[in-house]
Amino acid sequence: MRASSPTHTKSTSSVTDDQVTWNLHHPSALEMLEQIIDASKGKQIVMFLDYDGTLSPIVEDPDRAFMSKKIRKTVRKLAKCFPTAIVSGRCRDKVYKFVKLAELYYAGSHGLDIKGPEKRSKSKSDGESVLFQPASEFLPMIDEVYKQLVDTTKSTPGAKVENNKFCLSVHFRCVDEKKWSELAQQVRSVLKEYPKLRLTQGRKVLEIRPTIKWDKGKALEFLLESLGFANCTDVFPVYIGDDRTDEDAFKILRDRGQGFGILVSKFPKETSASYSLQEPDEVMDFLRRLVEWKQLSLQAQSRM
Repeated sequence: MRASSPTHTKSTSSVTDDQVTWNLHHPSALEMLEQIIDASKGKQIVMFLDYDGTLSPIVEDPDRAFMSKKIRKTVRKLAKCFPTAIVSGRCRDKVYKFVKLAELYYAGSHGLDIKGPEKRSKSKSDGESVLFQPASEFLPMIDEVYKQLVDTTKSTPGAKVENNKFCLSVHFRCVDEKKWSELAQQVRSVLKEYPKLRLTQGRKVLEIRPTIKWDKGKALEFLLESLGFANCTDVFPVYIGDDRTDEDAFKILRDRGQGFGILVSKFPKETSASYSLQEPDEVMDFLRRLVEWKQLSLQAQSRM
């Protein structure tokens, strides 16, 4: 748990040496923006964005992970320039309430609940279309385990169980580090009765998901196919995320040899991402500059 949720930093000299080496392999996306734009020329950029730690800061109370008005405005402009999706471990409805932009694609529950942009239609039945929910059969089991986890973990101060509809999150950001192992054992004691659910770890969170072969990488591929880019060579997907679960998407892009992943992290981490950004403010700056480049390109084309 400590490996994915560091609480202590190394000595200044050690961190500096590690950071320099790591930055050589994962340079800043801001500093490399010109090269990134050159690589995307003649191709359709498609944007994929994680939410927590990417568009909003990581906070102690996950229910208060609000994005700023500035970054919402930037993402709105981004979606006018490129197809844009939010890919989050959160329940789709919850992340939508945070983002509040109807023109985006949303993949909640680590991609297990995908919905396209709302259609403007007088018919209510055509107003919203759920694209994909591959784990619907697990809903009763997820609800059952959620209740058990709430009851089992209530003895651990600071633990919070979040129901993300198709998956569950046990947050331990506010739990004393000495209690982490005990909490993990409590979670495992519940899950041993449910072999169709699997346990993974993120940044101070334990994730419980169905064992089906579906993750953020599969969600990325599904969305590209839905957009008509399944076997296209002229598509340039960009995925920005900060957590272990985003690595599935980074690996897909690396394997496809298309686009690239950007890891949001202040510290060196093993990753399949090509570039890095340190925090949500840098993400906003990168997206803003990408939008500015696209707008200038469109203006230049209109004058021709």
